[in-house]
Amino acid sequence: MLKLIDAPQETPLRIVRIAGGEGMQRRLFALGFHKDDIIELKAVGILRGPLLVRNITSETTAAIGRGIAQKIFVEKADEKE
Repeated sequence: MLKLIDAPQETPLRIVRIAGGEGMQRRLFALGFHKDDIIELKAVGILRGPLLVRNITSETTAAIGRGIAQKIFVEKADEKE
């Protein structure tokens, strides 16, 4: 299990845990990011900018700040999914 901010780009990842308060969890839920969703890190902003994350499960893409990305724990998704 690793933090989203440390995850490799262009690799399918499963959200294992969101370690944040209720407000942050609600915000991610509103953006379409839930536990057990399959996501992919598309791009990392230069100079400490946001991360562009694609949710494969719900077919959405969002920019997520680095502070939030440090609280999203992921693991590599199985190839068969």
